[in-house]
Amino acid sequence: MGQHFAGIDIGSRTIELVIVDKAGTIIENFQRDTGYNPMSEVDSLLSQVSYDAIMATGYGRNLFELSIEARTVTEIKAHARGAMATFPGVRTVLDIGGQDSKVISLSETGRVSRFEMNDRCAAGTGKFLEIMAKSLGYRIEDFGNEALAAKKDITISSMCTVFAESEVTSLIGRGEDCREIALGLHDSVVRRVSGMIRRVSATDAGELVFTGGVARNPCIRMLLERTLDREIQVAEDPQLIGAYGAALLALESALQ
Repeated sequence: MGQHFAGIDIGSRTIELVIVDKAGTIIENFQRDTGYNPMSEVDSLLSQVSYDAIMATGYGRNLFELSIEARTVTEIKAHARGAMATFPGVRTVLDIGGQDSKVISLSETGRVSRFEMNDRCAAGTGKFLEIMAKSLGYRIEDFGNEALAAKKDITISSMCTVFAESEVTSLIGRGEDCREIALGLHDSVVRRVSGMIRRVSATDAGELVFTGGVARNPCIRMLLERTLDREIQVAEDPQLIGAYGAALLALESALQ
């Protein structure tokens, strides 16, 4: 059996690479933008590390499988495994990615019992937040805190990204406060994903863990907790959970 196991999450916006030892402890991690040539970025990342087995997940895993002879796993299983390892009491996982959002319900043993995924519409995804932040002149890193500074929100009625962007432009033209528009946009994302959570997860069913880069947005997290009346757990580096789960699955596959 080897000593080091790698998990790589090739997302539409970023790539995360995690290396664990044979005890499952993270010993190295990396993150970089996916860019226009994902496999070039993957090759560059992998050239920096050594590993005995690797498992890939994410949007680009099939491209990875064609280029490198290695196993792949769905994002559902990877996020479930990473979340269970980080928060053993987890029963529901919410992941808002660049191109999709998903809610996963887990059994007490970590088995995926049910999930719902939105991968056909940008509304409710990280991409939606990026486009709207840009429309309002905010950096995505600042968008959540700017929204939290609003005194009230403005309801955004359009769920489609294109129509919502036009609605934002109209609101700016009417002189509405950008922070209040930002809060309304965050609320529109929360309305959509909270509906998915309610359909997939019982409110009293253990911990709810928020993974992926959007979990770092403090406004989304606050609005979700208020809307669902549930505490939400977020890892120190929530964007690594998918790659961490893939690395653990690579390790466990080697043990079989």
